[in-house]
Amino acid sequence: MNIFYILKNFFIVLFMKFLNIILKLCRKNGGNFLGKIAYDWSPNIFKYFKIDCPIIAVTATNGKTMTNNAIGFVLKQAGKKVISNVEGNNMETGILSTILKNCSLSGKVKADFLVFEVDEGYVPVVFKDLKLDTLVVLDFFRDQLDRNGEVESLILKINEFLKSFSGNLVLNADDPNVARLGSANPNNSNVFYFSVEKYDYATDTIKEAGEGKFCPFCNNRLEYEYYQYSHIGKFKCPNCNYGDNKIFKLGTNVDLKNRTFCVDNISYKIRFNSIYNIYNFLAVISCVSLYNIDTEIIKKALSEFVLNNGRLEEIEIKGVPTIINLAKNPTGANVSLRILNEDDSQKELLFVLNDNVADGLDVSWIWDINFDNLNNVSRIITSGTRAYDIAIRIKTSGVDASKIEPYLDLHEAVKNFYKTDIKKYVIANYTALQPTRKELLKDF
Repeated sequence: MNIFYILKNFFIVLFMKFLNIILKLCRKNGGNFLGKIAYDWSPNIFKYFKIDCPIIAVTATNGKTMTNNAIGFVLKQAGKKVISNVEGNNMETGILSTILKNCSLSGKVKADFLVFEVDEGYVPVVFKDLKLDTLVVLDFFRDQLDRNGEVESLILKINEFLKSFSGNLVLNADDPNVARLGSANPNNSNVFYFSVEKYDYATDTIKEAGEGKFCPFCNNRLEYEYYQYSHIGKFKCPNCNYGDNKIFKLGTNVDLKNRTFCVDNISYKIRFNSIYNIYNFLAVISCVSLYNIDTEIIKKALSEFVLNNGRLEEIEIKGVPTIINLAKNPTGANVSLRILNEDDSQKELLFVLNDNVADGLDVSWIWDINFDNLNNVSRIITSGTRAYDIAIRIKTSGVDASKIEPYLDLHEAVKNFYKTDIKKYVIANYTALQPTRKELLKDF
């Protein structure tokens, strides 16, 4: 690095530190604000940082925040100093903001681990100049097509990055879109697959929208022994044997009612009751095991871990049990509905759908949500900027129109939602989630 580059970035970091103090005085987090300014001024600023600890990254369409934060939580419980973008700012500017807040003026970052949630499209961007030690890949689904494009384009971006990556690669063996990445660099011997055995609600046929129906290597149609949800399940190519991977960590004895599962004959108790989260925690266990974290510490940490930000959050409002979850694409919504349907109690549903820029302006994805055969749902309220679109979608799936109440005003929707004391489920997409959560908690 030449002296001009060093001085330039020194003063950028200094100014960002000053801005961060002002933000704190104003009680603002800033999100990716600091990183946006710094990156615009110096696109190569990542090279300035001096990082001597392992960097762990988590990427996926769904589950990044929960898995990233759980990895960080486990490592902290093991006594490690962890720096992480726990708020979920997962593009290059958000990750840069996190580093800027935690580095010295000379760019030195003191930590035992950096743990970052990274948007799928930004893995090659962020780690062009930062040395990545472990990449965890959970799943790939269609998501915000007007921003991300088709799934295949994202997979190919990451696959290209992995061709020269020799670090740890932790992959979901039950997602054909993810498992294929293990072959990106044949010389990388640090590929670790995790999998989950068939659980009670797995099906013989696909029940929701899915991707990756064909073998990426020989184009034959994949054969499934079972589907856990969407296209996640036990698959194999009948022609080239794709899908037959050596499993590093296998989840067994999944019991969603008691919220337990086993890995290596060790029972884990968690606070979540979704097969979707079993996969997330298998990824966590696989990742932290690579750093020799004691099993008892992992068990205790996972039993205590919660993510109270609207991701499968369980709260009581006016004495009524309420479950809130984010759904920003068909699979996220279908997972939420699967959890609802696996609950035999009587309940009501609030679905809040926005079409802001951050959500993706195209909401045609709602037609891939499976609203058929909702189990014991007596009433559905819809809200958000597209309250009527989602109401129509639900009606066309066969739900009696008299059970559907659309409200453009979120306050009115929530007020009418709690006219009864029946158990509540809330599904909200990206920009709708926090306003909905705030409205739910207001005055209660």
